[in-house]
Amino acid sequence: MNIMKVDGKDIRPIWLHENRRTVQVIDQRWLPHEFVVADVHDVDDTITIIQEMYVRGAPLIGATGAWGVYLAVLNAPEGRAENVYLDAECVRLKTARPTAVNLEWGVDRVLQAVIAEADISQRPATAAAEAEAVTEEEAENCRLIGVHGLPLIEKISRRKKGKTVNILTHCNAGWLACIEWGTATAPMYAAFDAGVDIHVWVDETRPLNQGSRLTAWELGKYGIDHTVIVDNAGGHLMQHGQVDLVITGTDRSTYTGDVANKIGTYLKALAARDNNIPFYVALPSSTFDWTLRDGVHEIPIEDRNPDEIRFIQGLTGKEVSEVLVPPADSPAGNPAFDVTPARLVTGFITERGVCGASEIEILGLFPEKKSV
Repeated sequence: MNIMKVDGKDIRPIWLHENRRTVQVIDQRWLPHEFVVADVHDVDDTITIIQEMYVRGAPLIGATGAWGVYLAVLNAPEGRAENVYLDAECVRLKTARPTAVNLEWGVDRVLQAVIAEADISQRPATAAAEAEAVTEEEAENCRLIGVHGLPLIEKISRRKKGKTVNILTHCNAGWLACIEWGTATAPMYAAFDAGVDIHVWVDETRPLNQGSRLTAWELGKYGIDHTVIVDNAGGHLMQHGQVDLVITGTDRSTYTGDVANKIGTYLKALAARDNNIPFYVALPSSTFDWTLRDGVHEIPIEDRNPDEIRFIQGLTGKEVSEVLVPPADSPAGNPAFDVTPARLVTGFITERGVCGASEIEILGLFPEKKSV
């Protein structure tokens, strides 16, 4: 069931074409000024759309990896040991981007289902069914994140006697990143639907402006009151009582509560702590890394192309184009993520409920992971 709409039409960021040989995605590089759909035919295409950020956001990357395995099955050459071929293709898929743990999770889940299918002729159907299951489960998990996050916003609304609840978010953790609803945005959509008066401060989120391009576009399409701000405005707004709550997503979180998210999240958490503002992280359980304890030292941080810093994209006249900002010979560095330590996180909003950012509370919600 599609909940999100664009100009009245049901839409998701990824789907299987009716020919069942092509996966289609919204090419998010062009939003909000152009709406482009890209065709994905094989593993090489899947790696390209992940690395070049046609698709981004942990849950969507996981679903994309899952569908990539389906395409690998469809394109498996005859006469080769299929399991060996699929293993190699899945290694390529899992290394397309390093930070989001969902990619490995989605790929491995479909691969295991395929390997367990002894009838080679049934493997495409098995892969498609499992990839679809991954996609639907992530959508449902995000809906439940909204259900569990709504009371946090309602509590603030009651305290403010119905006055506007101001929420700050960083990057894009909406339905574009998560199939449906989003992670950080799911409680916002739930609050809006429940009639709670909310306003969202949207960080532009340099260097690729996922906030000003994508989050603002999503919220606007849904009718949610929002304001785009520069990344460094958050602390000022918090100091002056204009932020009631911060909610972000995450690309990988340790089971001890450390959070890797888009670069700049750590600074928002510091500002929130200094101003006694709750800082929540919304995520499905697929985004927890159940093997890592120390996020600062163990989560791999992706270094991306410095040109993402040097050039900025926007609408010039009627065309989307890039312009060079710094001197042409100035070097640039582009770490894509930072890690917010658990001590700065008020809590996690998951599909199973809200918990504190500690090993005890996280494993209390997911006791089956204690032996991992």
